[in-house]
Amino acid sequence: MAKILIIDDERSIRSALREILEYEDYVVEDIDNGVDGLELIRKNDYDLVLCDIKMNRMDGMEVLTEGLSIKPDLPFIMISGHGTVETAVEASKKGAFDFISKPPDMNRLLITVRNALDRGSLVVEAKVLKRKVSKVRPILGESQAILRIKETIDRVGPTDARVLVTGANGSGKELVARWLHEKSNRSNGPIIEVNCAAIPSELIESELFGHEKGSFTSAIKQRIGKFESASGGTLFLDEIGDMSQSAQAKVLRALQESKITRVGGEKEIDVDVRVVAATNKDLLKEIEAGNFRMDLYHRLSVILIHVPPLTERREDIALLTQSFLEEICSEYGMPVKKVSDAALEALKALPWTGNIRELRNMVERLIILSDKVITDSDVKAFANPSAPVTADAAATAATAPQTDFDQFTNFQEYKDYAEREYIKFKLEKNNWNVSKTADDIDIQRSHLYSKIEKFGLKRGE
Repeated sequence: MAKILIIDDERSIRSALREILEYEDYVVEDIDNGVDGLELIRKNDYDLVLCDIKMNRMDGMEVLTEGLSIKPDLPFIMISGHGTVETAVEASKKGAFDFISKPPDMNRLLITVRNALDRGSLVVEAKVLKRKVSKVRPILGESQAILRIKETIDRVGPTDARVLVTGANGSGKELVARWLHEKSNRSNGPIIEVNCAAIPSELIESELFGHEKGSFTSAIKQRIGKFESASGGTLFLDEIGDMSQSAQAKVLRALQESKITRVGGEKEIDVDVRVVAATNKDLLKEIEAGNFRMDLYHRLSVILIHVPPLTERREDIALLTQSFLEEICSEYGMPVKKVSDAALEALKALPWTGNIRELRNMVERLIILSDKVITDSDVKAFANPSAPVTADAAATAATAPQTDFDQFTNFQEYKDYAEREYIKFKLEKNNWNVSKTADDIDIQRSHLYSKIEKFGLKRGE
């Protein structure tokens, strides 16, 4: 229900306005001077202010100016018994939504009030949506590795130096790329992302450089590529290690000459982009295997930033968990749940093969399945997706048979074991639908195929 403040030194006007507005189910407060009116605006949240212009103690125009400095999005409707075109224009220039002469026509007043309230709601909604769309998540963590990354971003961001970001899936490489763009002089330009692993090799060149109409069978019209779309901004080449050799050669030329040629075209097109690349592969090994060009590697890796896996920054898990709790509970419209110290220790002990992405999924699962306080028993009960979720799951988790850790000679062996069992469970749960499973665990389908091959997983095993 909208809340309206009336500021007018005439009691009869205040009473008349209050009566008609309360009849329309608005919540109304009134005051007889601008000084006290501004104090109410500071203390309370109003959806609209109706303000007289000629008043004792403070002129209405002063109230308008001061009020908008306190609450910039608060709509003001100015009222005056000495209405002139000049006064209306002045009020509009100072930010008033509308101007009404005394005595006010009640029908016009109500229409103006509704329009002002609608406009106020739209302004607030637009700002919320803009924040959701444009806000870059903060890089959370106080570990030495994360502090070094933040420092590097601050130093490198304002330059046009090309950056190669390395790290495991789900560790936050894309977030680093977005902050490099945010800190750059190109932040007002676009950041265009290309996932090189998700695009078939025969289409990657068209995706990057565009194509001319008729250049191949399905090219029914001209298409602008990502290099051109990112001009003036940043091009983020994710999973660059999966790019085909022919596309690598063209990317190298684009970086060397700042020119591209569309597929099927002859004209050279100037492009002004900063390239940030990322990969979960060891590109030096890929170079030795003949899968990646050394000259392209050196072009991309002017600055190297390695994002560590979550297992190498366990001290950040508490901070990340609290942030995810607040974010997810807000999205669900529920009070923020608490997490016990024992639960945090239990979270720190998990293998985290999916890194930050897996932690967020885990926190969301705990929010849904746990009570007001998340305990270590909840973590043990719900950490393994294959564990049945029952009413007494938390109670039995502590006494459930545990994995024989003696069978693993090092941590990597245990990580591989846990990853294999998790992927196997998800594949069986989805009836071996690889696309659905890849979406379920939030990795690229090509990566899932690689994991299936790596672990020798077979249907009906």
